[in-house]
Amino acid sequence: MLSRCAGVFRSDIVRRGFHTSRAAHAKVVAVLYDDPVAGFPPKYARDDIPYISGYPDGQTAPTPVSKPDFQPGALLGSVSGELGLRKFLEDRGHEFVVTSSKDGPDSELEKHLHDAEVVISQPFWPAYMTAERIAKSPKLKMCLTAGIGSDHVDLAAACDRKITVAEVTFCNSISVSEHVVMQILALVRNYIPSYEIIMKGGWNIADCVSRSYDVEGMHVGTVASGRIGLAVLRRLKPFDVHLHYTDRHRLPEAVEKELNLTYHADVASMVKVCDVVTINCPLHPGTEHMFNEELVYSMKRGAYIVNTARGKICDRDVIAKALNDGQLAGYAGDVWFPQPPPQDHPWRSMPNHGMTPHISGTSLSAQFRYVEGVREILECHFDGRPIRDEYTIAINGSLAGTGALSYDSGNTTGGSDEAAKFKK
Repeated sequence: MLSRCAGVFRSDIVRRGFHTSRAAHAKVVAVLYDDPVAGFPPKYARDDIPYISGYPDGQTAPTPVSKPDFQPGALLGSVSGELGLRKFLEDRGHEFVVTSSKDGPDSELEKHLHDAEVVISQPFWPAYMTAERIAKSPKLKMCLTAGIGSDHVDLAAACDRKITVAEVTFCNSISVSEHVVMQILALVRNYIPSYEIIMKGGWNIADCVSRSYDVEGMHVGTVASGRIGLAVLRRLKPFDVHLHYTDRHRLPEAVEKELNLTYHADVASMVKVCDVVTINCPLHPGTEHMFNEELVYSMKRGAYIVNTARGKICDRDVIAKALNDGQLAGYAGDVWFPQPPPQDHPWRSMPNHGMTPHISGTSLSAQFRYVEGVREILECHFDGRPIRDEYTIAINGSLAGTGALSYDSGNTTGGSDEAAKFKK
């Protein structure tokens, strides 16, 4: 009987996308994406995941003091997965609210802003913390990203209120770089249309190969060569391509020689010579709509763009136009603006695209790492210990740590209210 009752309760959580614990010391609100349509937990394809203790630059993986009460490789990023945080928080006497309802004035998130101390969000299903929402949150002390990227927070407003902004740097950078390489190959080799021909019972080879090329010998450039961009470059080197990059922080000479890189002082000079451009920079006021009509139409005709950074770095309508008139041969990525995009978003229907939902950084492997990082950051917050510099975006009213290196102060949340138009 107990298990049957528990099952009924769990299905109610999934249906409403909302779960809260008893009142306590601090309220933590987590905005997570919905559970699988077929129910939670899913049937897993594997029994385990590889253990990753550190990253290529020497940074260690998250090291929370507390131990997880879940199996690595479990689905933790959806509502019922709860980031594996419920026992951890409730054992410390805190209230924990989990919901997928995030957009519009009647959302569950809005109902809890007045007394929330911590708001946790994922880039894949972002809770847009605009200046208006921050003003409604008098007790808010931290906006925490379960993943990488804090552009869904109005950083200027957060700094004005001295709200800490943190994210789990490097937790899923390799995950995203793998997705980039996959999508470059899928576009250039015309994989998706070829797969669709098979699924429809066909076997027309000419149609499959009429837009298929080799990556070998192409010029491939990355906008930004940070953790993700550099990982992409390293993974592409064995393909015998010509590698280019642009970044405000130039790579060491030894790395440029190792990978045979060509450095460009600006984006405009790089995209003119590239067959494929991959975007791996953060979204901030200096990169918003960087890929506008002038830049896109300065590229080679038939170039490809893969954007797993942020959708707003590209002008939405320019990308659709360039695919329709043939200036671009293909566009892929997993980032949109807003998220989720309305059903009439032009990227859903434009030709020759390989778009997915925002999934590159939330593989089951990545989820374990960013959940561990969230727990480490929360331990620091509640125990009064400093958060790692690499996890810090803003603190005490200023950009700091990774934030000072990667972001410009300002706000890129404008227009996020459009996300409320998405219909489940």
